[in-house]
Amino acid sequence: MNKFAEQITSEIISNKKVGAYHHMVFSVGDIAKHAKPGNFVAISIGGATSSMVLRRAFAIYRASDRGLSGGFVELVIAPHGPGSIWLTSLAPGATINLVGPLGTAFGIPTEPVKALLVGGGYGSAPLFGLSEILKSRGCRVDMVLGASSAMKIYAPLEGKRSVSSLTITTDDGSVGTPGKVSDVIPNLIANNGIEIIYSCGPMGMLEAITKIAEEFGVMHQCAIEESMACGIGVCMTCVLPIKGEDGVIRMLRSCIDGPVVDGSSVIWNSKRKIPEGTWGAN
Repeated sequence: MNKFAEQITSEIISNKKVGAYHHMVFSVGDIAKHAKPGNFVAISIGGATSSMVLRRAFAIYRASDRGLSGGFVELVIAPHGPGSIWLTSLAPGATINLVGPLGTAFGIPTEPVKALLVGGGYGSAPLFGLSEILKSRGCRVDMVLGASSAMKIYAPLEGKRSVSSLTITTDDGSVGTPGKVSDVIPNLIANNGIEIIYSCGPMGMLEAITKIAEEFGVMHQCAIEESMACGIGVCMTCVLPIKGEDGVIRMLRSCIDGPVVDGSSVIWNSKRKIPEGTWGAN
C-alpha cells in the first residue's frame, strides 16, 4: 500500500454538478501533501447501516495543501451505481470515511519532453493536475479528451487553458471530431513530435492507445480502470496480467502495483483470464 496512506473522517467542502458529473471537494489534512496525479482514494459509501460494504475508488482530480488551514482533494464523480449516486447526493458539511492517497502515480520526466495526455470521459480528471506539473517542468503538453457525447466531456474549457492544444472527440459527433480518441492520436504524434503519452480512461481505449504508441515507438503510461473493491491489496479483485522487465507474466494488483503502469507491459488480450505461462499458474 502507498506508504503515505491514511484512513480518516473527511468533511465534504463542496459538491457541484458539472455536466454529467459531480465535482466534489473533501478536507483531507496531510493526505493532500502526498497526493500525486495518478493516485486515488477509496471511500466507504452508503452510511453506517448500508449493505454496500465495499469501498469505491476515485482518481484524484487535484490536491492542494493549504498549510495550517489543511489540505483538500478534488474528485470528479459520475453518479452511475448506488454507491456513487449516494456519494454525490451528500451536501457540504457531511462526513465520509476515506483512505488515501493510494496507488502509483504518473512518472514525471526529469527533462522537458513533448507529452500527449489522453482522457476518456471522467477518466480525464487526473490529467489536469498532471498537465500543470508537466508544464512547470518546461514540457509541451497536448491533450485529447474523448467521450460518447458532448455532455460527458469533462471541463473542456479548463483543458483548453491548461495545454498547448486541445482535441475533442465524441462518438456521436456532438462536439469536436466524430469518432474515438484513437482516430486522432497518430496525426498528433507525427505533427507534434510526441515523446510520451499519458492516458486514463476505459480499458478498451487504453489498449488502443498502447497499440498506437508501440507503432510509433512512443512511451505510454496509463492509469488502468479495474474494479478495486478494497484499494489496499487485500481482496484481489483488481488483478491484471503484467509482463515484468524479466519477461515473466505475473498477476499483479492494480491498486498496489498500479493504477499507473507501462501500457506495453499489460497483457491486454487476456480477457480476464490467466494467460498461459503466467508465473505460479498450473
